[in-house]
Amino acid sequence: TTRTVREEEFDPEDAMSGGKRRGSFLVIGDWGWDESQHGNVPNLSCQWGIGDRMLQKFKELGDVQFIINVGDSFYPEGVKGKDDPQWDTKWRNMYAPELRSVPWYSVYGNHDYHHDPCACAMDPNECAQVNYQIENLDYFYMPGYNYVIKHEDLDLEVIGLDMNKYMGGWNSSRTMDEQEFEDCKWTQCPEGCLGNSNARAQQGFDLFAERFEHSKAKNLLVFSHYPTDYFQSNSDFLGNLSTATTHSITYFGGHRHNTDNHTTWNIAPNANWVVGGGGGWSCDGREQGFAVGEISSHYKVHTYAELIDYNTCCPPPTYRK
Repeated sequence: TTRTVREEEFDPEDAMSGGKRRGSFLVIGDWGWDESQHGNVPNLSCQWGIGDRMLQKFKELGDVQFIINVGDSFYPEGVKGKDDPQWDTKWRNMYAPELRSVPWYSVYGNHDYHHDPCACAMDPNECAQVNYQIENLDYFYMPGYNYVIKHEDLDLEVIGLDMNKYMGGWNSSRTMDEQEFEDCKWTQCPEGCLGNSNARAQQGFDLFAERFEHSKAKNLLVFSHYPTDYFQSNSDFLGNLSTATTHSITYFGGHRHNTDNHTTWNIAPNANWVVGGGGGWSCDGREQGFAVGEISSHYKVHTYAELIDYNTCCPPPTYRK
């Protein structure tokens, strides 16, 4: 059983012009299920089910240009290199070749950093997930910690941000100075990891501010591993995300294991989603699945969720009499 949850109705102007799209994209997060360590998602059925529905949607749309991946791709500790077998077991073997025929624009989630050399590296070339070659579809496309990809044909820019410093942002009482990447304790260099995460977050904020100010694109698709409510200590960032005078902004985060647009910090008139219901760890709500974006003939981005049956992901416990 699947269902579609739409954010908004289609633009009447597009209906008048036949509703022709410029293109589309999918968004997923928190999906790399592991048999040895997981939450209340007991098996691969959830990730399989979501992957199957993604393939159906991919074929139905027929014009998917890319997939945005908000991280926690390899539970519980990330990958150690390009030769790590988890690239096969948790990604290539789980998602159909069609889904991997387009670039997966990705960022690191907190779990991804645990055993990845990237936690301690000063050079992004040492990072297991970083890949600068967009034509190399054997891996995600992640040209650095923070980056911009321009799609002039869609009148949009995609902006990926490493915001792991804000892992504790669920606690709205914390100031910016009190935010820190708590999972650094699981890496080989806790102090170095903290310094790197602080620097990468600041670089991400600077990059977004620069594109917000200077981009000529109508649409900005912004994503990190964390939903908007994790950034309440940074009013400038949330303020820009909530401004639609020069750009239409759509934000995607993960980390919380649900797929919805109602548990996040409201950035209206712009749109934002948490897409952490990818089947990799647990169910933090009943909405498990992925998000879809469609770019209309007038370059308007429409987003909605594709959800699978909750019981596929987190079946009720069985009790022995």
